[in-house]
Amino acid sequence: MAHEFTVQAGAPALLRNQSLDTDAVRQARIDLAACFRMAARLGLQEGICNHFSAVVPGHDDLFLVNPYGWAFAELSASKLLICDFAGHVIAGEGQPEATAFYIHAQLHKALPRATAAFHTHMPNATALAMTEGPPLVWAGQTALKFYGRTAVDEDYNGLALDETEGQRIAATIGEADIVFMKNHGVMVLGPTIAEAFDDLYYLERAAEAQVKAMSLGRPLKPIAPAIAERAYRQMREGDPESARLHLDSVKRQLARSEPDFMH
Repeated sequence: MAHEFTVQAGAPALLRNQSLDTDAVRQARIDLAACFRMAARLGLQEGICNHFSAVVPGHDDLFLVNPYGWAFAELSASKLLICDFAGHVIAGEGQPEATAFYIHAQLHKALPRATAAFHTHMPNATALAMTEGPPLVWAGQTALKFYGRTAVDEDYNGLALDETEGQRIAATIGEADIVFMKNHGVMVLGPTIAEAFDDLYYLERAAEAQVKAMSLGRPLKPIAPAIAERAYRQMREGDPESARLHLDSVKRQLARSEPDFMH
């Protein structure tokens, strides 16, 4: 299902010579690797497909991304690639999966606020992306974390194997943080790696609860818009700190059972 990306030859010498081994970059690698491992543990990976990326600290024109051919459960900090927006692999062994490059490079280029971009075909959120109409119906408290933050890409066009599809997706996103890609999956954008993972986790939990409720064959009970808006604002007030603590918890759990994620 995945397609290998052809690395562009001749990465600029300036970029090759830049130091990408700072403490901040090292921490970003560890944080992103932790997200991959926990996503795998939670059943959010799909073979060697799907991809997470994050802008490299101190380098707004470079991004970290997983290499083609590795499942989320196999990834570690040192295995992650650093790429530029032109298709050069600046650091790391291997190359990105084609759709990972064409989607994520365009997202980071067009949307500087998106420090992190996580794309999965996680089952419950993807199930909602396969249905007609709005994916979330605002009937559960967890879903309210995303109230007013979602967009829907209605125009599935097959695999993103060129820059134009990545550009179209970026334009469709607009100001949203959560994008349901109809007939495809979801994309979660975040100002930090921790916030992107926190949203990814709770999005799947919200989708799972809704899918189960829909399966009961009884009408859902939507929350009144004014209450939904109020609850959303209450949740968002503490989101950055809650997300940081969530990722810290993830790293502690992995440090006990899968400490190689840091290497």
